[in-house]
Amino acid sequence: MNQAAPLSDDLRTLYQDIILDHGKRPRNFRVVEHHTCKAQGNNPMCGDRVTVTARVNEGVLADVAFEGKGCAISIASASMMSEALAGQSQESARALYEAVHDLCTGKIDTDQAKAKVTPALADSLDKLASLSGVRQFPVRVKCATLPWHALMSCLDGQTQTTTEK
Repeated sequence: MNQAAPLSDDLRTLYQDIILDHGKRPRNFRVVEHHTCKAQGNNPMCGDRVTVTARVNEGVLADVAFEGKGCAISIASASMMSEALAGQSQESARALYEAVHDLCTGKIDTDQAKAKVTPALADSLDKLASLSGVRQFPVRVKCATLPWHALMSCLDGQTQTTTEK
């Protein structure tokens, strides 16, 4: 397993600021009008609950949004996810999900994650890398990845997901 390097203090502070900003002022906190898929996510360990809605047109996520309640990490992750994926293909969304999941679990670093996605999404990974700080707190990995699991369930035609899987 390829472990990612620990974060510097400056980078950790920047990452905390990004998460706090998205946690306090989440983007796309709403239900997508005329959504084509919807899935609820539940993290019983932390109490996080998110519902992700998306409108997919010809394989492209035309709009992605979420509603729910949870910790700052869960809400920030959903907010950043919705910003990064609107207008992207389902294939790109799945690649970004894998990259973010691997970042959060510490399997890869940001440069390796960028190699997993299209150049258009590589820029999004700089902001999403702020979620990688959860790798130091394994119970928080589920908080950061819950919205992503919910979106994957949504795209797969499932209506629910949980971190207990």
